[in-house]
Amino acid sequence: MLLSLFAGCGGLDLGFEQAGFDVGLAYDVREHAIASWNGNRSGPGRGRVADLRGIVLDDMDMHYGRRFEPVGVIGGPPCQSFSEANTRRSDDDPRGKLVRRFFSIALECHRHRSPLDFILMENVPGLEKAEGGRLLERELARLQRNGFSAQKFYADAACHSVPQYRRRLFVLALPSDSGAMKRWAAPKDAGERMTVENAISGLPEPKYFVRGIELDDIPFHPNHWCMMPKSRRFFDGSLVEGNCSGRSFKTLAWDRPSITVSYGHREVHVHPGGRRRLSVLEALRLQGFPHSYVLEGSLSSQVDQVSEAVPPPLAEAVARSIRNALARAADDWLEEPAYASI
Repeated sequence: MLLSLFAGCGGLDLGFEQAGFDVGLAYDVREHAIASWNGNRSGPGRGRVADLRGIVLDDMDMHYGRRFEPVGVIGGPPCQSFSEANTRRSDDDPRGKLVRRFFSIALECHRHRSPLDFILMENVPGLEKAEGGRLLERELARLQRNGFSAQKFYADAACHSVPQYRRRLFVLALPSDSGAMKRWAAPKDAGERMTVENAISGLPEPKYFVRGIELDDIPFHPNHWCMMPKSRRFFDGSLVEGNCSGRSFKTLAWDRPSITVSYGHREVHVHPGGRRRLSVLEALRLQGFPHSYVLEGSLSSQVDQVSEAVPPPLAEAVARSIRNALARAADDWLEEPAYASI
């Protein structure tokens, strides 16, 4: 049973579920994200709206219905503070404190509930440079002081059958006395590069947003909608397939993976046809979500949710690497010779 922190709409969690893990509780401060999380999973709502700066273990017990004892903690604290695309980065950004809060909650579970098998945090590569590198160094040292072997590694979604270049930083912590870190290996490149065409070719045209639009007005998929194109550039032929040099009109190419699905200021990338921006559904497919996944909330909320999500196939590859390491470490322990007591 896992605890998911800063869960968003559930991309990281979906990948871990696809690898055989169960998520017992998931937390995020945004109502629409948690509505999406719960809406795509059966059973009672395990996703909860909460400000993680103030949550305590007793709250988790109440939400779970009994004493909550996760075996692992996963999550991705808000990364805008560390993104290379954020030209106003500051070491004083309060969101930077949420990285420390993530590990604090995990260590509280480890000390005051059952010992954890692992902790995994996902973030943007820029986190490594936060506070001149000191932020991440402090957390790695704290994990080691609390009995974990901790390691950072990078993985790109495009290497794991996701039609998108999206390089991410992961911090993995495994108990030092388990030997699991010695058995862990980073996920291998799947060898296949999915393209934009693989993901969104052949879809019907999306619905354009208008005031009062209802879900029943979007027949193909509830998230297959986008803003109506207004700029003259959508009509004068100036948007060239594959030209991603501009800030506001990055136009995707059919025959390559998408650039990172990250839509700051709601500047959604342009469809390869050059006549409109991508729909939310198209963005979900570029993130590797299954067609059945549905996001809740307003159009702008859905754009934020899909931008911030972890691609599920990438999450699954990481989750399988952890599961394999834990299984190999357990096999090593079972194979140790038994000594007769003297």
